[in-house]
Amino acid sequence: MCLPQMLSLPVLRAGFLARRGVLGLATVRAAHSHGGHVAIQDDMSVPHYRDKRNYPLPDIPYRRDLGVDEKALMEKQKGSWKELSKEEKVALYRIKFCQTYAEMNRPSNEWKTVLGVTFMFLGFTGLIVAWQRYYVIPEKPHTLSDEWKARQLQRMLDMHVNPVEGLSSKWDYDKNEWKK
Repeated sequence: MCLPQMLSLPVLRAGFLARRGVLGLATVRAAHSHGGHVAIQDDMSVPHYRDKRNYPLPDIPYRRDLGVDEKALMEKQKGSWKELSKEEKVALYRIKFCQTYAEMNRPSNEWKTVLGVTFMFLGFTGLIVAWQRYYVIPEKPHTLSDEWKARQLQRMLDMHVNPVEGLSSKWDYDKNEWKK
């Protein structure tokens, strides 16, 4: 591959991405397979409003499209705040913010859903395990029974298996017991 072709590949890739709208530009694409509905992709280069406890001052106000009353209230706030009533102060707060800290910290019942789904998952898993034990897993082989293990040990001792450092070296053949 020669040098001019290698240099042109990134340029081609950038052109392809720009045509597809991937470079951070707001795009509108028609979804032809879904009856011609139009899907709008958010422009992530502009700030968005988010209520967060750890970020108390969002970049933009909650309500940007103000009515006539709200615009008059915004002009009135530029004067003395002692002239504003409590309802007007709350209305000004609601223009800037969607929720208060108390509303954000309000407990939710989501834990009940999480716990319920967890128990359903565990119950379903238990049913699968029980089904496998009954229908899939075979019976234990007879070689795992205590009687078979005792006979196998006796046979190994009778054959003097590993007499130097192994099993037979720990058995006292004169007294028929394990060495101490």
